[in-house]
Amino acid sequence: MTVPAPPFDRLDAHELAQALGLVEEIEQYLAGLPAPTAPAPAAAPVDHGSVRQPWNHDHPLPRRTLLDLLARRPARPVQVSVAGHLRLTSRYLAEAGWTQGALWDARGRVCLLGAQAAVLAHGYGTAYTVRRARTQVMEVLHATGRPVPSPDVWNDRPGRRQAEVHALLERARARAHFLGI
Repeated sequence: MTVPAPPFDRLDAHELAQALGLVEEIEQYLAGLPAPTAPAPAAAPVDHGSVRQPWNHDHPLPRRTLLDLLARRPARPVQVSVAGHLRLTSRYLAEAGWTQGALWDARGRVCLLGAQAAVLAHGYGTAYTVRRARTQVMEVLHATGRPVPSPDVWNDRPGRRQAEVHALLERARARAHFLGI
């Protein structure tokens, strides 16, 4: 003969804890703990075993087909969504570094448009993808009360920081992902 399970949905947890003496036991345990101290300084991050990932680490490299080789043309671009292009743009910007007032500088740092052009030049997406991504960036700028004629004007404003550019790209990426593009 099996014993049915107790009706836990009708038990009062506080009354059960009182009956079993758990409340007193927990209070005694807490009273015996040492007084809280200042938090210990954070340990230095350990990166043993970690591998630095390139900006395009989860996307395949563009590969030339036999027909591309025979026709002496570059490989077809890897298809990426608008959201994917914006993610790659942010990653490229983080790896290359950010600058203002020029597409790129002598050290290889790029502006927002320069990062988008570099992603396209490396074979990810098409010019149409870049235009749609820039439209998403403009939509976010206008929706957040920052009407500007182009993302480049916003990028080059004095006082702008790289973190703001990454935040803008992330919001535009999230918007594009939500729209399914």
